[in-house]
Amino acid sequence: MARNMPPADRPQLSTSSNLAVNFGPLLLFFAGSKAGKAMFERGELAGLRDADMASAMIGTGVFIIASLVAALWHWAKTRHLPPAMIFTTVIVVLFGGLTIWLQDKAFIQLKPTIIYGVFSALLFGGLLTGRPTLQLVMGDALPGLTDRGWRLLTRNWALFFLTLLAANEAARRFLSYDDWLSFKVWGVTVAIFAFTIAQTPLLTRHGLKLD
Repeated sequence: MARNMPPADRPQLSTSSNLAVNFGPLLLFFAGSKAGKAMFERGELAGLRDADMASAMIGTGVFIIASLVAALWHWAKTRHLPPAMIFTTVIVVLFGGLTIWLQDKAFIQLKPTIIYGVFSALLFGGLLTGRPTLQLVMGDALPGLTDRGWRLLTRNWALFFLTLLAANEAARRFLSYDDWLSFKVWGVTVAIFAFTIAQTPLLTRHGLKLD
């Protein structure tokens, strides 16, 4: 059984499949939200109070389904689920379900804050206990990285998630729903890619084997 294998021996998704699993549901959330707003403006969702609510309801419904499909597909291909995927999928279903049930878009906007806060706390907690969380989760993915490298990488990601938390709180409080949606889908995605690339010099200075 794959779930009993050491992490290095488990079946892995290709890079393109990983991108699809991690970012596909978010892109579908954006598309579904835009479709919901357009449907409301055509008079097809008259039971909802405004275009923002229609956007949140349809987008969130699509997001929940897409997240569950992505998790199931990952399991079907690898016979295991990363803890981060399990956590984020549960949060999507929980806060998305509250958004739809209570017809309150605040819940789906709060979801990223919860996720970033938990990730940051786990990473800082690992540093405080002397066991960098990223090293426990990704040890085989970054061969040769020194203990100091793991500590610095964990610290950087902990601070980055804390920054994303603050940014999401500011965006959901001071931007329109449409602008928050664009920030969440495009702004945060670009920031994550840029931050990941920016860690390359740190990794190579501290022993990462690139060959």
